[in-house]
Amino acid sequence: MPFVNSVRGPVDVDSLGQTLMHEHVFVVATEHLDNYGQGSWWDEEFRVADAVTKLRGLVAKGVTTIADPTVWGLGRYIPRIQRINEQVPELTIIPATGLYSYDEIPHQYEHRGPGLLFDIPDPMVDDFVRDLTVGIADTGVKAAFIKCVVEQKGLTPGVERICRAAAQAHVRTGAPITVHTNSFTQSGLLALDLFAKEGVDLTKVVVGHAGDSNDLDYLMKLADQGAILGMDRFGLDLYNPTSQRVETVAALCARGYSDRMVLSHDSACFMDYFGGSWDEALQTAAPNWRYDHIHDDVLPALRVAGVSDGQIEQMLVHTPRNYFS
Repeated sequence: MPFVNSVRGPVDVDSLGQTLMHEHVFVVATEHLDNYGQGSWWDEEFRVADAVTKLRGLVAKGVTTIADPTVWGLGRYIPRIQRINEQVPELTIIPATGLYSYDEIPHQYEHRGPGLLFDIPDPMVDDFVRDLTVGIADTGVKAAFIKCVVEQKGLTPGVERICRAAAQAHVRTGAPITVHTNSFTQSGLLALDLFAKEGVDLTKVVVGHAGDSNDLDYLMKLADQGAILGMDRFGLDLYNPTSQRVETVAALCARGYSDRMVLSHDSACFMDYFGGSWDEALQTAAPNWRYDHIHDDVLPALRVAGVSDGQIEQMLVHTPRNYFS
């Protein structure tokens, strides 16, 4: 049977069930946390317990799987996620490899690669492939998909190299890709063009944050190339209010694109973007940006807008399963 790697080992893709395709557990900058968080705003035991509570609440809503695209640049630390997952065994957490950068290549790769000071095959590709086939660090946990970014600045030299490395890792392993994009600059089109030239199977690409846009022409251009639309920031109303996100998803369902969309929040149990004031920031700026928003608010609104239960199941169950098959 087809299987997908998870934090707790390989699982049958048919067992994934309802899947939120873009959720983080933690987003932290490791150096920031280690140098300024310890003894100040970071309490490891409190945050682990808080994450266990929040993820158990997600399971209670019927969600059995999350894809967590937390990679280098977002603070991936698998041992902490393993510890949490042990306490929420009902939830499958699918980890990723890749690199999160809006612009420059990290210094650790800057001088190593084709045509560089150390003229060797791009070590980034080998690192991604190792995460996918051997395991992340010494955890034994294998990544199941690849994460990269094409943001507002577009294909800067650093971003282009990272995306090409992601594409080459996909070609070598078959692992699917999720690419963070900026819908306001329609950078998803740049990403798909690069991937196509690198030989990527575009049906195995999620265009992350496509749901920030309500431009149906743009969204259909992406989907018509085979890509999956990440309608994945529900509750982040600063970028696009829930009512408009719902209207856009319903319009695309009516046009026959329910099999080209996945749903999620892109939220987390904790992010350090506000130091230790994550919970306060949510209450002030994004009170709906929480794991239960889709089940409590979005799905009822989609049904009112004419989206069928079958189309909802397609977006939450079948398309994620096909992506990881």
